[in-house]
Amino acid sequence: MKLKEAFEHQSDSCARMGSPFMGKLLSVLAENWPADSALGRKFAGFDGDIGPAGHSLPLRIAGGLHALVLNRAAPDLAALYPPNATSDTALRDGVLAALSNHETFLLDWTDSAPQTNEVRRSAALIAGAHVALQHFDLPIQLSELGASGGLNLMWDHFALEIEGTRFGAQTPVLTLAPDWTGALPPSARPRVASRAGVDLNPLRPGRGEDLLRLTAYLWPDQPERLVLTRAAASVATTPVVRGDAIDWLAKRLPSAPQGQLHLIQHTVAWQYFPKPVRDRGRAMIEAAGASATTNRPLAWLSMESDGDTSGKIGAALTLRLWPGDITLDLGRADFHGRWIKWTHA
Repeated sequence: MKLKEAFEHQSDSCARMGSPFMGKLLSVLAENWPADSALGRKFAGFDGDIGPAGHSLPLRIAGGLHALVLNRAAPDLAALYPPNATSDTALRDGVLAALSNHETFLLDWTDSAPQTNEVRRSAALIAGAHVALQHFDLPIQLSELGASGGLNLMWDHFALEIEGTRFGAQTPVLTLAPDWTGALPPSARPRVASRAGVDLNPLRPGRGEDLLRLTAYLWPDQPERLVLTRAAASVATTPVVRGDAIDWLAKRLPSAPQGQLHLIQHTVAWQYFPKPVRDRGRAMIEAAGASATTNRPLAWLSMESDGDTSGKIGAALTLRLWPGDITLDLGRADFHGRWIKWTHA
């Protein structure tokens, strides 16, 4: 995929996911990318997939520009960002000026892949955990793979509201209300006894520079995501370990305590692991499941792309449970948690 094509593809994807501003911004970059600049030469040097399934170069630069707006480093650019309205010409001129004037910052920023920690995915995690507890009603040992800043490790501090019915924390720090179709999830009272997460590049939401990175990758015309992320960051007190997810899990699986349900979760992370790593991880989890007992059960809750682009772009919600090796298709969810199509009865 060429860079112009990657910008155009990401532009279309963002527009389809409810961000017309990102659609416009990435279209401007597709048509006006400064190929002869230091940034242009850097991006030309990337090998392999530069789109959303790989290096994700369009989102790297879009996140860097948004960071300049959020940290008030580029007031002229901020004047062109939501909630302000602007013409395509003004946006083009402002973006090109920012790329030139803040090139050193953007060169550094784009060294790292985008990191979002979409809190609205916790709506699916809350519902999935309730199903797991319907089978094994025990305190939870929670493990998250690809946890980023650890915001979704805190889903027991959030509430899920569906047509006036609330699930989750009684006094939540935030309430999630996705467009829900299907039956309600089962009632449960989750008790998280311990939690931990792992990521190749973990962020600490309590640090200003890390919170900036988490919020910069939120789309500027979706301010509700910014509000939710900052609320979740206020309770994200569990440090995420730096490391390979499967190596980390290999040490954690044998230590699962008696009398607790070990719940492994990941949202839009597994699909980015190399295939040999995924194969090893699946075999490891299945082997641990084979030795699980009713007093030491194992649950594997995933929200990952199912490749279905025929309708709404989204991810499959799947829950596997041991003992018994039960696989439950829970439904599908929007990548940003805006809607959930629940199929579990």
